[in-house]
Amino acid sequence: MLRQTLRLARPAQTRLFSTAFLARNSHSSTPKEFKTAKSLSEVTDKYDLIGTGAQPGTVPTDLEQATGLERLELLAKLEGVEAFETEPLDSSRKGTMADPILVNSYDTYRYVGCTGSPAGSHTVMWLKPTVEKVARCWECGSVYKLNYLGSEEGDHHH
Repeated sequence: MLRQTLRLARPAQTRLFSTAFLARNSHSSTPKEFKTAKSLSEVTDKYDLIGTGAQPGTVPTDLEQATGLERLELLAKLEGVEAFETEPLDSSRKGTMADPILVNSYDTYRYVGCTGSPAGSHTVMWLKPTVEKVARCWECGSVYKLNYLGSEEGDHHH
């Protein structure tokens, strides 16, 4: 039985279908050329965050195969910069409807983990403030409001 299975297996061959062409051409009538950014200053849009890939016969490094936000984060780390906001939110007070805790975001939503005030007062409650509405923790009542930093004509991918 094993011998029959091995006969059915094909030798390695090139892919017959690639999604890269579709991604490159799906949003406009003129094809967008990928330009791999080698530093943060070269990043102007999402097309600059496509990895170069490995040379034939080699194993790619993390930077060569990284795309999108992962590539942005790696480029930032190479320059000694933190790409994402990792500082904890203000937990010295509870947010109220009149004075909510502001959460910066370049997207139209963000996930927030509330642990109460003072920090650690309750288990983590995950909330999702959006541009349209605030989020209120159902454990302590703290209110979080999204401070949208993105552009009005931004690329909404949802």
